[in-house]
Amino acid sequence: MLFTDIDTVEVRAYFLGQKVDLQPFTQTAPLAVDPLTIHSDDTNCVVLFDYGVAVLFGFSSIEEAKFLNDIQGLIVSPFAEPETEDVLIRLAPVNEGKVEAGVILVPQFDIPVLQLVAHVLAKSVVLDQYEAETAQVFDLIEPFAASLQKPKSPRRGAQVLLKQIGNSLLIHHKIVGRVEIVDKPELLWEYPELDRFYARLEDEYEIRERHSSLDRKLDLVSRTAETALDIQQQNTGLRLEWYVVILIVIEVLLSVYELIMMNRSLTGG
Repeated sequence: MLFTDIDTVEVRAYFLGQKVDLQPFTQTAPLAVDPLTIHSDDTNCVVLFDYGVAVLFGFSSIEEAKFLNDIQGLIVSPFAEPETEDVLIRLAPVNEGKVEAGVILVPQFDIPVLQLVAHVLAKSVVLDQYEAETAQVFDLIEPFAASLQKPKSPRRGAQVLLKQIGNSLLIHHKIVGRVEIVDKPELLWEYPELDRFYARLEDEYEIRERHSSLDRKLDLVSRTAETALDIQQQNTGLRLEWYVVILIVIEVLLSVYELIMMNRSLTGG
């Protein structure tokens, strides 16, 4: 049990970068693993996920700033402005898993409960990041789609669009392969009595609904990418055909010129 002398704890989740190296934290005795849970000091704890999220429980502003500074060297491809999610957790065994006005009601402050809260907040903050990135791609898709209705309109933004689309397609790999957004934590195999708590919390944060919405948007992005590539290939093929025609015409003109010159030389003209 943690935080035994209080009934409310401040929690903040950070999506710090593409990856966090957890190896240094395993050298000391952690509170728990999978996900890795450690003490920063005797009055707080941190749950760390290798896909780049840290969830801090019970940190003051000074302690938080110090911890984040200390782990900077362990973050791979850190974000300039990390996504964050703030919440309070409060003891309330009767309504456990419910979220009321920014407060998560929990049955107790033991490590498995804190880990499950961290799982949901971590997934939520990752979805926040990728939802924002996908929205940026959608801002490019709309004018590109509009340009398709005007055959002669310039599509100078196609290269930028394809670059952004390539970045966004990596999201699907990350949220499915690494973050496992819709999968239940393996922790629930060991603590099946917490399944209802986790399911309710997951529902409160609309994790599955947000994932489904993001998945549909990524599918649209993928189809837009295929369309853009097809158009570019068609345009490239058309240009090549014109180049071939022009070369043939030039060759014919040169042949005609040579015949004319040869005829003049034979006739003495």
